[in-house]
Amino acid sequence: MHVFRGFHHPGIARACALTIGNFDGVHRGHQAMLALLRNEAQHRGLPSCVMTFEPHPRDHFARLAGKPELAPARIATLRDKLSELERVGIDQVIVLRFDHALSSLSPQAFIDQVLVEGVHAKYVLVGDDFRFGAKRAGDYAMLDAAGNAAGFDVARMMSYEVHGLRVSSSAVREALAAGDMGRAATLLGRPYSISGHVVHGRKLGRELGFRTLNLRFHHPKPAAMGIFVVRVFGLTDSPLPGVASLGVRPTVEDAGRVLLETHCLDWPASLAAEGGYGRCIRVELLHKLHDERRYESLDALKAGIARDEDDARRWLAS
Repeated sequence: MHVFRGFHHPGIARACALTIGNFDGVHRGHQAMLALLRNEAQHRGLPSCVMTFEPHPRDHFARLAGKPELAPARIATLRDKLSELERVGIDQVIVLRFDHALSSLSPQAFIDQVLVEGVHAKYVLVGDDFRFGAKRAGDYAMLDAAGNAAGFDVARMMSYEVHGLRVSSSAVREALAAGDMGRAATLLGRPYSISGHVVHGRKLGRELGFRTLNLRFHHPKPAAMGIFVVRVFGLTDSPLPGVASLGVRPTVEDAGRVLLETHCLDWPASLAAEGGYGRCIRVELLHKLHDERRYESLDALKAGIARDEDDARRWLAS
């Protein structure tokens, strides 16, 4: 899969079958749309292309308004979104920076400058609630009419439901916020996971007797927060059970930096003590134990982690 930052790049295909959206989480509704896109692309002899945005448009407008609380919680990092798009077989992804210039384009300018001149779309697939252009003035009817004039086909996919529930990024966020990892997995079509390269931290875990693998979550509002039973992929041939904290570590740090700290219940003998650093791992969050807690001392934190480890072992055994 080819990934481009912006559409002013010579490697972008000269024609494509395109869909547009944030695709946060790449849930089962997204997957159904992407399967349809791939089918249409294959039928037309075109590469399949996803156009997505970074930051999320609602992040941009929340920042402009000075109201960060209006920004949505983030399900997936850009890395994980791109990984899922590659997994479902998309040929090309164009990541557009959502800024004042892009948000100010009129619907017609967006069609002319982005869809026609920028990505050379010959087929455009959108969702039933798709809006575009400044002040969200563009809709499906406008896009369809413009496609007839400019020479590209337009199609719309209606909502996707699982057990009578409309699958959406908002529904996934609600499930993760509630700690309902089973419902989140049903909506996503897979267990919720976060991946990244293991980075060095403050080494506090080893002082407490609980060595951790640290991944940065590059967004201040993750959709899931708390203490979780997890499985870790990427260290050995088989996944490793563990317990993890996703959040801002209120006992030891008050910087607002979000980290996923994972303690493997049984560190593999095949890995040296420093063997995790630099590795790209994926951590599946299987079950939420509790929200983050602020402990009154490091001794209390150590005792709390020990209880979490015991609870994780019991949950995995059950």
